[in-house]
Amino acid sequence: MHITQALHRAVQQAPDLPATVFGERTRTWAECADRVARLAAALRALGVASGDRVGILALNSDRYHEYLLAVPWADAVLNPANVRWSAAEIAYSLADSGTRVLLVDDAFAPMLPALRAAHPELATVIHCGDGPTPAGVLAYEDLVAAHEPVEDAFRGGASLAGVFYTGGTTGSPKGVMLSHDNMIISALGTAANGSFMTPGGRTLHAAPMFHLADLAAWTARSLLGGTHVIVPAFDPTAVAAAVETHRTEDALLVPVMIQVLADSPVVQAADLSSMRRVLYGASPISEAVLDRAAKVMPTAEFTQAYGMTELSPVATLLDPADHAHPVRRRSAGRAAPHALVRIVDADDVEVPRGTVGEVVVRGDHVMLGYWNRPEETATALRGGWMHTGDGAYMDEDGYVFVVDRLKDMIVSGGENVYSAEVENALARHPAVASCAVIGVPDDEWGERVHAVVVLQPGAETSAEELREHTKTLIAGYKSPRSVEFVDALPVSGAGKILKRELRARYWADADRQVH
Repeated sequence: MHITQALHRAVQQAPDLPATVFGERTRTWAECADRVARLAAALRALGVASGDRVGILALNSDRYHEYLLAVPWADAVLNPANVRWSAAEIAYSLADSGTRVLLVDDAFAPMLPALRAAHPELATVIHCGDGPTPAGVLAYEDLVAAHEPVEDAFRGGASLAGVFYTGGTTGSPKGVMLSHDNMIISALGTAANGSFMTPGGRTLHAAPMFHLADLAAWTARSLLGGTHVIVPAFDPTAVAAAVETHRTEDALLVPVMIQVLADSPVVQAADLSSMRRVLYGASPISEAVLDRAAKVMPTAEFTQAYGMTELSPVATLLDPADHAHPVRRRSAGRAAPHALVRIVDADDVEVPRGTVGEVVVRGDHVMLGYWNRPEETATALRGGWMHTGDGAYMDEDGYVFVVDRLKDMIVSGGENVYSAEVENALARHPAVASCAVIGVPDDEWGERVHAVVVLQPGAETSAEELREHTKTLIAGYKSPRSVEFVDALPVSGAGKILKRELRARYWADADRQVH
């Protein structure tokens, strides 16, 4: 299969149905197809060849939707940049993947000088915003208007669809390579569960479209037909207005977004009765938040998805009915229709039910590998199973209960934060002698990025100064939300920092070591 297959099917069956709604702008599937074919022609005219990476750095929009289709139409490869990253992180991902063509909108055009300085091979920039086009940048609408439509290259199957960058355990982002089959199988498998997507309905995109979670929702909605209702970024007022005005039925949200919606007076006063299905992921949701969310979206059913970018991204699903179960609601659900899930020991032998081990996943949704990282790929995919780095047990009915992370990662507000990235940034401050970064429980974010810092002899600094320092090197959401200064860090006989000791007092009363 190929990603553009959904567009061909929609044009054949419902050409006049709205494909996208963005602000005051609505475009049909027929209009979308024409614009996608013209944008693909423009990319080819700019020298984009088969397999070349084309990036985008933008907030959500209808043009983002067109980019996701036009790049494979032109036989090229997607590379959506994380809009929450710093210029240095984004430039690294562009340079590492060899991305030479980048689409950028009004919000991120000011970042261009820094990106070009850090990645001189960035040859072509296309402005895809609604404001004035910056000097030295091509205008998206001019390119669409100037080129005649070209035929679809029908890039698909096992060929590379996109390179999606995640945080890295060694401190630098790594590109996850996903094929067309990977993305489509995960989307269709999740939809086959029956609680994810309304066939032919209207899906709200409020979560960032660069993220695999929302991209899975975009893929499923495109394949099942219907309409994408898009807001630039998550905002409770914008979400309430979009649901009320366009009667959206489905949405992909992370728990912190659901909490904000549940507690917003604007949302509480809005009519959200059209909502039918809400899929959330990255972490469980508290019963209290779920109860409050049910009051503002009384007609919606909630489904939890567990997975990772490397799984395109879904591995397990917790159905709406399971949310009412006193035990199962604490789980990550059971294997999705397209996934095989096991819990294994250090020798990759499946452990007895109820025994904690590592979650491993197999299926046609598992990534092709990490871009230019064959050794890390071989380690992650050994034996044909994706090793998630999550510690969990499975009960007799197949429900997976995640209890710990075997890899040094924090999930805060639905975003993965690798401790090494934050520690590397902190260590570059002249006052820091050594440091360790851990995740601690947080009512709002699920987990909070917490830094434990030893200062150089005689040095002085503050938590705020360290936070601001790290924000110049890494994304703001990775910056420590709390900082603790100590005289020394606990270390093993081999000199390794004992993070479990640092975490112990924060997690002592918890029945598991993750949120």
